[in-house]
Amino acid sequence: MTASTSAAGGRNPKAHETGGEPDPRRWKALWVTLVAGFMSLLDVTIVAVALPTIQHDLRASPAQVQWVVSGYALTFALALVTAGRLGDALDRRRIFLLALSGFVIFSAVCGAAPDITLLVVARLAQGLAAGFMAPQNSALIQQLFRGAERGRAFGFFGATVGISSAAGPITGGVILALASGADGWRWIFYVNVPIGILAVLLGRRLLPRTRRSGRGQVDLPGILLLGLGVLALMYPLVQADAGGIGQLWWLFLVGAAVLAVFALWQHRLVARNAQPLLDPRLFTTVRGYGIGAGLGTLYFIGFSGVWLVFALFYQRGLDFSPLMSGLAVTPFALGSAIAAVVSGRMVERFGRLLTVWGLVAVILGLGGTVLLLRFESLGTAPWAAAPLLFLGGIGGGFVVSPNITMTLRDVPVRMAGAAGGALQTGQRLGAAVGTAALPGLYYLVLSRHDDYRIAIVTALSAALVGMAASLVLAAFDWQRDRRARHPHRKCPDEVANNPVHCRHT
Repeated sequence: MTASTSAAGGRNPKAHETGGEPDPRRWKALWVTLVAGFMSLLDVTIVAVALPTIQHDLRASPAQVQWVVSGYALTFALALVTAGRLGDALDRRRIFLLALSGFVIFSAVCGAAPDITLLVVARLAQGLAAGFMAPQNSALIQQLFRGAERGRAFGFFGATVGISSAAGPITGGVILALASGADGWRWIFYVNVPIGILAVLLGRRLLPRTRRSGRGQVDLPGILLLGLGVLALMYPLVQADAGGIGQLWWLFLVGAAVLAVFALWQHRLVARNAQPLLDPRLFTTVRGYGIGAGLGTLYFIGFSGVWLVFALFYQRGLDFSPLMSGLAVTPFALGSAIAAVVSGRMVERFGRLLTVWGLVAVILGLGGTVLLLRFESLGTAPWAAAPLLFLGGIGGGFVVSPNITMTLRDVPVRMAGAAGGALQTGQRLGAAVGTAALPGLYYLVLSRHDDYRIAIVTALSAALVGMAASLVLAAFDWQRDRRARHPHRKCPDEVANNPVHCRHT
């Protein structure tokens, strides 16, 4: 593959891939992509606090209004890997700007939707645009940055991922408080429009072109197989409130079978020296990628569903306003923001150990919150839990950001888009499982016991299971890296001077 000269200043964008002079505008370009990425990820959770208002104003059923959240997550996940591969094969800048423009347009349509049907359709389209935009972010970091700077850039990117998810409830609550009235929820979507237009204009000036020719073919059978597999896995989850898991459980088996065929097809393309949609060598030869993708998926199962459960408990169980509900979980977002930025500078020194520390802090913070909600007075427990949620947020900042850095930092730039898309697909799948399973468990316990306290404690305890599984995986990877760095500690005397041999035995 060859890269053409950038229209901006005649600079060759491939210089960033081959060790040439770095783009002097790289940090400005990064902030443009991070702002756009923040909007797209914020929209996964920001709508949660507005669902009761949307349901009332548009006279929608619970199943219909749930599609406002789950439909966005579904199309977001479906697009990621394909969008990443198209960015690698064609032009990341062009795809990013087209997707961002679409996101802005469909945000405006969501805000103006007169009924629930158009709102759901617009949310599906908005999620598709967000899915095409997201993998270009991590790919552009791979392209624009090298060495220690890449770790810092991924630190900011990871902070964006973590903070956007945690900040959704409070941001939605603030918007609803400021835009009072029957149609106040529409500003949750309208707010994306001016920010998105500014990002498009700045992106046109700052983002480098990455045109490619030659072996830029796109694996259409792979796109079809992956899309069908992901759809089969996610559709029962997004229909969970309407009994989708019980009625459509067989789609999980179909999805697993289709993804197995997809994997075989990708291996076949590699054997034929053709271009796969998702190169399987990412998982077998790129250090840390496979474990990092698995860890992220497990963590997001517990992490994502927590915010919906908190919103349900505070607003319906304790009669909090959307703003008060958001404020109650703000300490987590604040701690995550602080730690995610700091962790970008620490990941090169501590590596996977940083993730282990982070997961321990998340489990302690969320576990302590569970105990408070179980045994403390419900009048004081939400506010007494603030220090524990802050601790959990600091831990979350040490999980998401470093994991993204360690998972993607050794990925070749030519695979960067597909690798970022696959990583985020795992996160979206995990988020879909969490946002379906945890509220489902919450409602199940509530229906049987009619006790909001028992319901929230049970759902949060289930989230801790996913985080504990992530901790096991992180600890395993940390120990493996530790043995690789100090092979002589485990080697017999006769091979102590041969660390390569010892590392692989």
